Amino acid sequence: MKILLSAFACEPGQGSEEGVGWNAVVEAAKHQEVWVLTRTFYRTAIEAFLAANPNPNLHFVYIEPFGWSENFKGRQGGLQLHYYLWQILAYLEARDLHRQINFDIARHVTYVKFWSPSFISLLPIPFIWGPVGGGEAAPKPFWEDFSSKAKLYETARDWGQRLGERDPFARMTARRSVLALATTEDTAKRVRAMGAKKVQVLSEAGLSKAEMARLGECKMPGDSPIRFISMGRLLHWKGYHLAVRAFAQANWPNAEYWLLGDGPERDRLQSLAEELGIASQVKLWGRLPREETLAKLGESHVLIHPSLHDSGGWTCLEGMAAGRPIICLDLGGPATQVTAQTGVKVPGYNPEQAVQGLAEAITNLAGDADLRSRLGEAGRNHVREIYDWDVKGKFFAQLCEDVCKEKSG
Repeated sequence: MKILLSAFACEPGQGSEEGVGWNAVVEAAKHQEVWVLTRTFYRTAIEAFLAANPNPNLHFVYIEPFGWSENFKGRQGGLQLHYYLWQILAYLEARDLHRQINFDIARHVTYVKFWSPSFISLLPIPFIWGPVGGGEAAPKPFWEDFSSKAKLYETARDWGQRLGERDPFARMTARRSVLALATTEDTAKRVRAMGAKKVQVLSEAGLSKAEMARLGECKMPGDSPIRFISMGRLLHWKGYHLAVRAFAQANWPNAEYWLLGDGPERDRLQSLAEELGIASQVKLWGRLPREETLAKLGESHVLIHPSLHDSGGWTCLEGMAAGRPIICLDLGGPATQVTAQTGVKVPGYNPEQAVQGLAEAITNLAGDADLRSRLGEAGRNHVREIYDWDVKGKFFAQLCEDVCKEKSG
């Protein structure tokens, strides 16, 4: 089969969108002949990797409007304009390529936001969209804890979602897809409303066997002190203020809570810990190098990820791969990744209820080493079975074959 992939973000050795794009195209090339449309910005890194690791099934086509070479991180306005212009050029290139190569199927890989259209859906071949995400929102009762700036952010995000799902090009992308993959049920509902005929929930995130092996080296430490850990940017919607309050409410003797990462909420979290009288037990480590982060994870017993509107991400997967039980809210991407066998999902109705539920989970896991062990081992198995990039690659290869059989049938 000849597959065309649209991967605006695609770079070897990276996480986030770039990592999704790279792993998706490499796995696809294990099963089919693949052409990838991506940014010229990534060309140097990609060609260096392919020079050391040749892959005859993998062909890259580089596109860049006006020769722009910025990464646009942190500049959403410039990024969206660039993305739209790139999409137009990508379609024109794809149309010419299709005349030469006669692709069997096309798939949009990155960007994963549901309001970002993919113009290769206009090609006269079956089109798979996603996985796409971004349809989640923090339940309104949680806004009472947000600063004015955070409320403004959430309001702008809400309006952005509403406008995005009304974008005629995004709606066209949804309608023309033979299958739309959504990272969460929240996004799936929005994509269905945009006209997608067939929608399936599937996380965009994955881990390689090497990453799982490295994380699997994290042995469970001794029982004193019992240590809880969170890893990620310190942003209001990550919900770490809820975890700090829950840790204080649990009041477990000889316990610690580590937060790894940096961001605008750091001072607020430090002040909250002092106000609750647990500053000596709560340690904000800041942003650490990858190896130090994994070392801290290895010194901890339980991972807490109380995010209010994550589409997916890697934190819960890394925690499970390391054999750590997960405490999360039953919201967004973490709710699809974590199961009752691998952690505790706390309903997210309002701050008081969520804090109470998180505190109960902290207490139960702090006091039960056998439970921690069972959940941790189940987490390792769950990641191997579902989130291994090799497994995901086989899934998409079979999916492409099934879609093409349906077309020919």
